[in-house]
Amino acid sequence: MTTRRAADPPAPVSSADSAPVGATPLVRLRRIGAGRPGVEIHVKCEWMNPAGSVKDRPALWMIRDAEDRGLLRGGTRSLLDSTSGNTGIALAQLAAARGHRVTLCMPANASDARKRLLRLLGAELVLTDAQEGADGARDVARQLAEQDPARYVYLDQYSNPMNWRAHYEGTALEIWEQTGGRITHFAAIMGTSGTFTGVSRRLRELNPAVRRLTVQPDAAYHGIEGTKHYASTEIPPIFDPGLVDGQIDVSTEDAQAMARRLAREEGLPAGTSGGAAVAAAVRIAEGLEAGLVVTILPDNVMKSLGEAAWDEVAP
Repeated sequence: MTTRRAADPPAPVSSADSAPVGATPLVRLRRIGAGRPGVEIHVKCEWMNPAGSVKDRPALWMIRDAEDRGLLRGGTRSLLDSTSGNTGIALAQLAAARGHRVTLCMPANASDARKRLLRLLGAELVLTDAQEGADGARDVARQLAEQDPARYVYLDQYSNPMNWRAHYEGTALEIWEQTGGRITHFAAIMGTSGTFTGVSRRLRELNPAVRRLTVQPDAAYHGIEGTKHYASTEIPPIFDPGLVDGQIDVSTEDAQAMARRLAREEGLPAGTSGGAAVAAAVRIAEGLEAGLVVTILPDNVMKSLGEAAWDEVAP
């Protein structure tokens, strides 16, 4: 069996993959945050990945790593992880394309649209206590892996180094090339921390002067899907606090308002997490005389449009 060193990027996409992952566009905002001529805000549109989110990147790396280590031989074991939606969709789509089984633990209050899509892709769902959120789903996944290790290959996106490595080798280099190395500030919404950790680690090597900022909900109970309030939850093992130059807290209301502005003023139908990321980027830009701020739009709003939060309101 040919093995791949952890630092090597994934092999070129084969027929087993539904579509190429990565190489997503970086778009400059022309209206939002356009107050000073020497300041730019750019957003990376990660919903252009085949399964519709930034999670396609770590999902592909984690699956390929499991394949390379021979953990899925024979087709009898199931990939296992916890998810609030996007990682599960990415894992389910890639697993279906590559002929693997997948079992996903997710809070019972996840949207019906996401549950239907996951089942359509062939995933086995284990619905967990809604009140315990993402941490509760992860606890159940751990229990399943411990109870039946012969059945499951537990990926554990929160501690799997392939999560941040996907962004170190891919997302960060794309941002560097797409900005011509002009990036001065990078901000990322925090969930597993894979995007922030991987991109920031690489940017620190490319240019230590680039400021790296985390973006989090401003309260433990919030409506910014796929994100974590680190002060009140379990910190992902892959998170490297030594990479953090600053933190910006964003309210659910501000995230939702910015998501609407992105759609109406920039034609970018980002989800609430993307709205939070851009709200933070605007705050950064407001304090600059010159600079290029980059942030991530993790997904678009299409999978959650059925939720009441998106009922039409006046601009």
